[in-house]
Amino acid sequence: MTKPHSHTIDAPGAVLHYDLRDGAEPTLLLVGSPMAAPGFATLAGHFTDRRVVTYDPRGSERSVRTDGAAENTVEEHADDLRRLIDAVGGGPVDLFASSGGAVNALALVAKHPEQVRTLVAHEPPASSELPDSEVILRACEDIRDTYLASGFGPAMAKFIALVSHQGPFTAAYLEQPAPGPAAFGLPTEDDGNRDDPLLGLNMISCNAFRHDFAALRAASTRIVLAVGADSGEILPARAAQVVAEELGTATVAFPGDHGGFLGGEYGQTGKPDEFAAALREVLEA
Repeated sequence: MTKPHSHTIDAPGAVLHYDLRDGAEPTLLLVGSPMAAPGFATLAGHFTDRRVVTYDPRGSERSVRTDGAAENTVEEHADDLRRLIDAVGGGPVDLFASSGGAVNALALVAKHPEQVRTLVAHEPPASSELPDSEVILRACEDIRDTYLASGFGPAMAKFIALVSHQGPFTAAYLEQPAPGPAAFGLPTEDDGNRDDPLLGLNMISCNAFRHDFAALRAASTRIVLAVGADSGEILPARAAQVVAEELGTATVAFPGDHGGFLGGEYGQTGKPDEFAAALREVLEA
């Protein structure tokens, strides 16, 4: 596999860092949010025949915000993706986007469908589109508030509980005792940092975003909603199903769960070989 070449893009409020691996067109973008470029190293290694681009979203790893803003918006992320595609040749590209990256990619396609040939949106946490969105968004606000008040450990424990929950959320979810960080091997002491891109910058804006389904249905882009075969009824899998129904399509099952493409990155291992094969099959259909 060719060694990735790193580049930067000056954007309003941030300097974006991206990595480009040489190969054949069309370009394949692999993106997440807040997951940064290193999270896609294994997946990129399965597409040595393609020109592959990965990047760090604003506020994540190398792509520091330069304006001191306390929150990223989906609109900012979508515009960053537009800039990224322009920087690598303008498209149309194939785009695999996972988790918050899928929310951002759907927002991009709603405004700039000409930039994307095929979008594979893997488990977007489109919480606002779910019937139990009120409870979910209150839980997200509580996670963000816990992070600001008490730091990483207590907030991440609540986040893990949220994304591990199977099925719809009821009001009773908000009344249950807060999980302790030690139960997840998380720090109990507050280190004073408040720059976590998941718990601070993206927690509210990503989950609260409302998608423009009329624009997405009219888009020239082929949109595929992917759900992990092992995800069950976790929030992003349920949201992917609702988004697919709004678009008049069916979801496609991908091997593994929410992190099915990971090959040890960030301490997580899914089913990367099978996942990559499924992605190639969808892109070549």
